[in-house]
Amino acid sequence: METLIIENPNESDIKEASRIIRSGGLVVFPTETVYGLGASALDPEAAKKIYAAKGRPSDNPLIIHLSRAEEAEKYCYTNEKFYKLAECFMPGPLTVILPKRDIIPMEVTGGLSTVAVRVPMNEIALELIKSSEVPIAAPSANISGRPSPTCPIHVINDLGGKVDAILCGGECEVGLESTIVRCEADGTVSQLRPGAITPEMLSAAMGGAEVIDLSTRKLDDDEKPIAPGMKYRHYAPKAKVTVLVGDREKIFKYMEELSSKEEIGFLTDFETAKKLGKNAFSYGKRDSAKEMAHNLFKNLREFDEHEEIKQVYADMPKLQGLGLAVYNRLIKAAGFDVREIK
Repeated sequence: METLIIENPNESDIKEASRIIRSGGLVVFPTETVYGLGASALDPEAAKKIYAAKGRPSDNPLIIHLSRAEEAEKYCYTNEKFYKLAECFMPGPLTVILPKRDIIPMEVTGGLSTVAVRVPMNEIALELIKSSEVPIAAPSANISGRPSPTCPIHVINDLGGKVDAILCGGECEVGLESTIVRCEADGTVSQLRPGAITPEMLSAAMGGAEVIDLSTRKLDDDEKPIAPGMKYRHYAPKAKVTVLVGDREKIFKYMEELSSKEEIGFLTDFETAKKLGKNAFSYGKRDSAKEMAHNLFKNLREFDEHEEIKQVYADMPKLQGLGLAVYNRLIKAAGFDVREIK
């Protein structure tokens, strides 16, 4: 397949991309979180193409993208909590899981009776959805298991020749996928994947209501994921990743003792990486979870440019606010291989 790559898409380009969506094709587009691999959320055959292009397990549900929160009524059964959250965070990096209507095919939801919905905060994405006149189902635009793409070259490297078109819109602002929450009929709200919208922000939007965090629990092998990114190894470079936890001074000493080995790489904060030198990649200043989140996937991909690196040790960020989202992606990249340094 020849992929149409469109730099700085204009109105005419977006109309052509929407024509591809309506005809059952695949279009990659930017969002504020990561790049998405889009197809019509009303077309079961188009959904199958998404799974095939990514090599994604068919029980891993997709998110449908809308241009306005009010459109959710057509595709799922909404509730009061949804609209409270939508008022505060849509458009934005928040996804809400709700019971689906029959119009959304099971191929989009991984066989679930629920559907994940969000309204992206990116002009190219919003114009594409509006012009397509259908909701767009879109996971991250990468080969399944690889770090999510935050700039066009990541997408081209992974999906060039596997999709119909790529709309290039520069580097993504957030750099991590959206926060995912589930709104139950009884009013319970659970966080299934952390992101830029933190539990504290969610609680405040709902008048102080509790948000139950289920984002770091490892699913059993026979357990069905109810949200994207919950079960399978994700975000991983080719090298094995291990997350280090414990006393910071002891972690640094452990890394320092290994720093002379060519096959060992490190992902840590700016200050520590500077001390370690070669094969140490920084994903931001230690006191800036926002910076770490923005750079995480880009840094994980950089390890693939160093074939000599077979093992990566990642230093855990502070587990506060957006730092929890960074940690969530790190433990998924590591396949839950977490080592305590004593």
